[in-house]
Order: sequence, then C-alpha cells, then structure tokens
Amino acid sequence: MSVRVVVGGAVIDGGRLLAARRSAPPELAGRWELPGGKAEPGETPDQALVRELREELGIEVEPLEALPGEWPLKPGYVLQVWTAALRSGTPRPLQDHDELRWVTPETAGEVDWLEADRPAVAEALRRLVPDTAG
Repeated sequence: MSVRVVVGGAVIDGGRLLAARRSAPPELAGRWELPGGKAEPGETPDQALVRELREELGIEVEPLEALPGEWPLKPGYVLQVWTAALRSGTPRPLQDHDELRWVTPETAGEVDWLEADRPAVAEALRRLVPDTAG
C-alpha cells in the first residue's frame, strides 16, 4: 500500500511558532496543529507546504528544513514537518481552521495539540531557542 505524505508547517517568525485550531473534520475540531495538508501527486513536500499555507492561511512561506522523522496519521498517511519562514502576508484562518495563535516555548503547552503533531512541535520549539551550549 502506498503512503501519502501530509506536510505540516512549523511556521517560525522570530521566536514564535504558528499554531492553528482545526474546525474540521468533527473528530479533530477544537484541537491544535501545525498547519499544512496532503501533498498532491508529483508534488514535493516543500512545494505542497507552500501551496497549502497559501490556500489555508493566505501567507507565503519559504521552506527551510525537514524535521527528522515522520509520524503516522490515519492508515495510509504519514506526517512530515518542515520549518518555514514567514515571507509575506498575515496568517488568517481561511480553510479548515477557526483560530490561529503564535506560541513560544513558554506558551505552547496552553493549546491542546493533536497527538501526531506533539513530537514535531517539540522539535520545532527547540529550534526557536538560541544554542547557548558553546
């Protein structure tokens, strides 16, 4: 069985990470995620991320790097997460979301993240903190 990639965007703006609250489907509504969506056939994950965030949030992003690992979703789907820099636009919940929030490492625990997003969120938040071990 082939596996379809769902790409999530860890959209970073300075020391903040963008969180999006699902409005659909009903079983996910009210939970928070890294915004994104399914890669279309022939589309690379980074191309899918740019398209999905344009459609869902009305922003232009520059994909930076894929976070290590992938996380199983429903059967036949895996989540891959990329960090992305906000290049233009103000994020707005246009599709599939009813609220957006910028979180920091200190406030990220205040939202109810989807289980599949939690490891990627933790990894993305680590990238917000300057490396002081030098």
